[in-house]
Amino acid sequence: MTAASDTPADPADSAAAAPQRPELPDRLSTDPRSPHHVPAIFEHAIGIRLNGRELTNVEEYCISAGWVKVPSGKTLDRKGRPLLLQLKGKVEPFYR
Repeated sequence: MTAASDTPADPADSAAAAPQRPELPDRLSTDPRSPHHVPAIFEHAIGIRLNGRELTNVEEYCISAGWVKVPSGKTLDRKGRPLLLQLKGKVEPFYR
């Protein structure tokens, strides 16, 4: 054994090696026209859990209000955008 393997790894060294990711906001939207759209966050893969179940089709979320918006199948609104349904529960965004 070498002396380097006997010492525990410094967490600050591993944090410096990991890429810096922006903090996930309370509310985020995938729509670029929305005031809640943050392009820097979408450079990284993110995931959303609602009530412990991971959803892959979330268009917008709000942690403090406890909801996510997901498209309703193939249904479109009058402007040609997907019709969104609001689901409520415990919202947990995370980086993949």
